[in-house]
Amino acid sequence: MINSRAMIIAGAVGTILQVGMVVAGHTNKSVTAMFAVGGMGLSLLAGLIYALNTRGSSVGSLAIGGAIAGGICALIGILISHLLGDVPASLLLLGTVS
Repeated sequence: MINSRAMIIAGAVGTILQVGMVVAGHTNKSVTAMFAVGGMGLSLLAGLIYALNTRGSSVGSLAIGGAIAGGICALIGILISHLLGDVPASLLLLGTVS
């Protein structure tokens, strides 16, 4: 069972951080070089935020919810980065799944 309140909180925080990284990378190429590591780290953070805001759930439920929260913010960040012309469209699927 997915906790919608925790998903909204984790997704919002993760998305804000991803968009901040993408905007910084659009203007600073040294940040662009860290998109993969930084993006996965921020998605991990979103997953942890989801888990911390969900009480009494099984480990499997926390893992699935955390993965969804991390994937949502990754997809939005990669989409914005693609629209800015910084990454190819092929990265939308690969980056979101990663």
